[in-house]
Amino acid sequence: MRRFVVVSGASGGGKSTLIAALAAQGIATVPEPGRRIVAAALAGDGRGLPWAEPALFARRAVALALQDWQAACALSGPVVFDRGLLDAVAAFEHATGALPPQAEGLGARYHRQVWLAPPWPALYRQDAERRQGPAQALAEYHRLRAFLPRFGYEIKDLPRVPVLTRAAILRAALA
Repeated sequence: MRRFVVVSGASGGGKSTLIAALAAQGIATVPEPGRRIVAAALAGDGRGLPWAEPALFARRAVALALQDWQAACALSGPVVFDRGLLDAVAAFEHATGALPPQAEGLGARYHRQVWLAPPWPALYRQDAERRQGPAQALAEYHRLRAFLPRFGYEIKDLPRVPVLTRAAILRAALA
């Protein structure tokens, strides 16, 4: 769908901050599935955490991202996804070595251009929900750079500029 735009990239690259800025400006957005899964696991039984059970985490991320995509179909206008099904399927493949059935048709679910946030050491912070270090974030970024073109997506790098400038760049692309 041309009106569904994905912001992907390295952990700690400023994606969620950008998504929040776009939401504050009235753009429809969808929060990152992985962060929601981790927050729920930390508040509950702890099952499905990416660092403890990567395959279970990836299965949950794929399911939640697909629900998000289906719910977004009821919205009008552009919708910006924080990671979305693209990253969930990439995480699944990384954790299991195989693609999930939900990968079928993946190349037609979002706008062909995916915005990729590069690693940004000045922004990177570990917290309860983000335990991987900068080296793992960089590896994730390179995995996504290799993964996305396999499904026909064109990578557009997000510049390392203030969040409101990033938001203006994305808003201009959505117009």
